[in-house]
Amino acid sequence: MAELLGLGLTHSPSLIRPDEDGESSLKRTLRTNELVPAAMKNPLNWPEPMRVEYGEDEGFTAAVRLRERLVAGFRRLRAELDAFNPDFVVIWGDDQYENFREDIIPPFCVLAYDDFDCRPFASSDGSTRRNVWGETADARFRYSGHKNGARALVSGLIDRGVDMAYAYQPLHEPGLGHAILNTLLYLDYDRKGFDYPVVPFLVNCYGSRVIRNRGGSFEHSPDPDPPGPSPKRCLQVGAAAAQALQESPWRVALIASSSWSHAFLTEKHHWLYPDIESDRARFAELKAGDYQAWGRIATAQIEDAGQQELLNWMCLAGAMDELGYRADIVDWCETYIFNSTKCLAVFK
Repeated sequence: MAELLGLGLTHSPSLIRPDEDGESSLKRTLRTNELVPAAMKNPLNWPEPMRVEYGEDEGFTAAVRLRERLVAGFRRLRAELDAFNPDFVVIWGDDQYENFREDIIPPFCVLAYDDFDCRPFASSDGSTRRNVWGETADARFRYSGHKNGARALVSGLIDRGVDMAYAYQPLHEPGLGHAILNTLLYLDYDRKGFDYPVVPFLVNCYGSRVIRNRGGSFEHSPDPDPPGPSPKRCLQVGAAAAQALQESPWRVALIASSSWSHAFLTEKHHWLYPDIESDRARFAELKAGDYQAWGRIATAQIEDAGQQELLNWMCLAGAMDELGYRADIVDWCETYIFNSTKCLAVFK
């Protein structure tokens, strides 16, 4: 009989860069997004908590504090993972125009690869992306897949009425998209190595924006794409995944990776800060173990709150509901100036 563990964390790209770089997501938005009203580029017109967080140093002190908290949380999650010692990990993460492109956009896709060869710090021109670890463009990170586990998961989902897409090789981008890769980098923040085989479970979180954003922050086209899977469907898929894996012989860690509301998706806040009030409501439901409350949320509400990536957590919530697991909150980090609220949790 299988044993399962649940983990939730963020794959926030901003944590890759050293804090002293000073190019926060907010500053980049103010510099590059022409849709931001001129009045909202003046901090005097921001919500007071946002002005306080930005401070006199444009958020540098806040960035250092946020990193300290998140790194402590990553270490706690890694300790839980090592203590559990899984045969493989399943990671729910969003594909942001990495392999979900114009030629095929499934609602979900399980990657049944043999292995993953990644160079996360190599820019398109071959130069090194600055990163907090001081790694070079040549740094390679190789992760093993678990093809048998991926096949069993897909087969179990199909048996339960979920017509699940899967892939044995990448269609466009080699290695791993940033939602999965950053998750592995953060769970290995201290560079101990990550030897657990990986089964990525990709979700079309961006739905109506997956093509028009083309993996970037702002719209390139006014035409919306069809929506991604609904919160209710994500809960159903997560529950079916837990059922399928319970019938397996393996110890499996189920991981959801994303931040919650994102500023660059929250139009009603001029793309400057996330919908913290909506995040608080979802957080209260998570703490109460009321996972099914998430299934009653409409896609339009998710998009209005900039919570598209929360669909990854909703898959995990469906699995945890099926197992009867409650969340042990490791940390809850609200922020106005660093793009997105972050939550770290253990479920067991």
